[in-house]
Amino acid sequence: MENPVLHALMFLYQLWQSLIDILLSPTPPPPHAKLGRPKVAVIGAGITGVSSAAHCVGHGFDVHIFEAGPRKNLGGIWSRVNNTSSLQIHSLMYRFFPSVQWKGGYPNREQIVSQVTELWKQYGLEERTTFELKAERVYQDGKGRWIINDPSNGRFDGIIAAVGTCGEAKMAHIPGQEKFKGEILHSSNLTGTDAKGKEMIIIGGGASAVEALEFAAHENAAKTVILARSDKWIIPRNPVIDVLLALNIFGQETLLSWIPETLLRKFFYRDLEDLAPSEKGLFTSTPMVNSDVMDKIRTGKADWLRGDIVGFTETGIKFNHRAKGVPKGGPGKEIEITGDMAVMATGFARPSLAFLPEEMFVEPYSPPNWYLQTFAPAHPSICANNCTYVDAIGAVGNWHIGIYTRVLLMFLVDPLSRPSPYWMKKVWWFCFCIVINPFRWKWAFFVFFGIGYALPNRVVRREQSIRNGLGAKNGGYDKGTSF
Repeated sequence: MENPVLHALMFLYQLWQSLIDILLSPTPPPPHAKLGRPKVAVIGAGITGVSSAAHCVGHGFDVHIFEAGPRKNLGGIWSRVNNTSSLQIHSLMYRFFPSVQWKGGYPNREQIVSQVTELWKQYGLEERTTFELKAERVYQDGKGRWIINDPSNGRFDGIIAAVGTCGEAKMAHIPGQEKFKGEILHSSNLTGTDAKGKEMIIIGGGASAVEALEFAAHENAAKTVILARSDKWIIPRNPVIDVLLALNIFGQETLLSWIPETLLRKFFYRDLEDLAPSEKGLFTSTPMVNSDVMDKIRTGKADWLRGDIVGFTETGIKFNHRAKGVPKGGPGKEIEITGDMAVMATGFARPSLAFLPEEMFVEPYSPPNWYLQTFAPAHPSICANNCTYVDAIGAVGNWHIGIYTRVLLMFLVDPLSRPSPYWMKKVWWFCFCIVINPFRWKWAFFVFFGIGYALPNRVVRREQSIRNGLGAKNGGYDKGTSF
């Protein structure tokens, strides 16, 4: 722990983390333990996949992880970014499992992957993981059990799709780039590149641009120019402000959204208010989280230009510099931005969910318009955890990864809690999910905090005995009948 005198806040933060670990972390299974059914398949070994699997085995459910990549891909997108990359939001909002122990506010790639690996080993997931097996097809056998590709990979009662939102790096082709005499790299592939004293051109204005900017600062680049097609909201790296913004449970613009937008313009952007979007609300897309970019612009170490790429030249990029309010492709002043290296901050392709059954994609109830955004009405035994959202200001925390995983476990164990397709099309927030159904009330502490599984499970057994006596049928793990 940090010195309590010199680092009082960090000491309290680490003390709080230890308390959360003690109170909310499920007990890891003994080595080589034989766990019970229902059995769950987790597709993806990133942060969400490993966390979801750990929640499952911690509560006694058998699980198996299928990862398309090799062992070095453990940790998902964080296993494939630059060594200088770090969290944009405070680690307080990135506690993907109760036992995670951060030693600072903004841990880097190495620290994040280390925590994922430690969790993977702590919960005995090494022997429950198959690498280099890509899920091509998920389908049911005659008894309603799920199969990944073919029966040789096992049969499962539930599925957690945890493929995330960032797949392969997108590398745009820009006219004339073969003329450019400098290096052209993707923003996630900068480790080992010499940028000291060089002028860096960053193409793109999203989170990938922040990643490239962090690298440029770490390597002491002479100057950085960010070329963005449109204005994006930037919010400060401040845990209090970020938590307050994340409390917008609707996840979209509201009648009161003008309040935080005005405050950001006046107190964060200040003299750079021209960079703030004028026609796009704060909650209409995922903002960049960075305070350094403003400081670098103010001190002249970085420029942020709005406009369109015309093409590469031998020494840089021709750029159509547009004024505020002029749409993409609109009129502007053509200028040349010179640089020694160009970085494509063009993001990542979104991983496909096409391996899931076709009936999960029937309009208008296709992702993200699913029950709780993660359960398709056709199959309540499949949870697409953390891979269907489009834009958000929020946390990849143990709260929602754990909550969605435990909602799935509740559905698998308790047929009276399993929603019918009708209600899966009507209810969208997990608090309402628990409140509106009396058969789920007994699961509230388990779903929200991961504690108290034994009591509701005993109640379910009693309910089942009564239902069996009345001749009721459960219909398997995938049929929802409850109101």
